[in-house]
Amino acid sequence: MKEVFKIMGEADRARSAAAGFVERAPVDLADGYIHLSAEDQVLETARLHFAGRDDLVAVAFNAGDLGPALKWEASRGGALFPHYYGALAMGLARAARRLVRRADGTFAFGEAIG
Repeated sequence: MKEVFKIMGEADRARSAAAGFVERAPVDLADGYIHLSAEDQVLETARLHFAGRDDLVAVAFNAGDLGPALKWEASRGGALFPHYYGALAMGLARAARRLVRRADGTFAFGEAIG
């Protein structure tokens, strides 16, 4: 199954885990859905929207587990991005990995975290 990712800071991830649901970022609140990225989009999304951050985590969800609240909609350059309409339960998360910022400002997947 295809994975989708929610990028968030470590503190946001901790609060989300404690609350049981993904804490919505300001952009999520403004747009009315939770912004997610497919695996081939997540590193570029981090570069474009989280520049300079060293505390990022990519939380992975199985797209098939998210049901009809997950919609693939055109965004940047017409590419389809996953958007989640509803409260996204952290219990559905499959894994979380650190996003490591490189010297050139790009990101790479780092270590898995619990």
